Amino acid sequence: MNAKAEKWSAFLKENKIECFGVQEVDNEIHTVVFRAFLEVAGQKLPSMLVLDDSIYSMFQVRVAEKVVTDANKVAVEGILNAYNMKFKVFKYYVGEGGDICLDSCMPATAESFDCNIVHAVIDVILKHLTDEYPKLMKEIWGN
Repeated sequence: MNAKAEKWSAFLKENKIECFGVQEVDNEIHTVVFRAFLEVAGQKLPSMLVLDDSIYSMFQVRVAEKVVTDANKVAVEGILNAYNMKFKVFKYYVGEGGDICLDSCMPATAESFDCNIVHAVIDVILKHLTDEYPKLMKEIWGN
């Protein structure tokens, strides 16, 4: 396990946070993926924290699968673009197949990796999704 993942594992244990599953990836940068679900508006949104030997730590939420269509694409991309202009700590994008994803990239070396910052970013994302997810879904499915 890489140094950032070891720190995060210790943080989870110390804070009695037990919602993350752990997957070590056999690659040259010692990737470790911590998977969990964010509960938002009655939905369980898949999320993952990816920690490796690079300077990047990535938190991703799969906000909705296969929901962006030709009929709603312009409206949905307009909303996502407005979110991207407003929020600095994360960015939305439409992935292949019409999935809506939210990513937060947090640069840190193994020495400077701060679990409290990662936890704070996840909290900001969760609050944002709690506030905005119903509005976004209303736009996707129609008023």
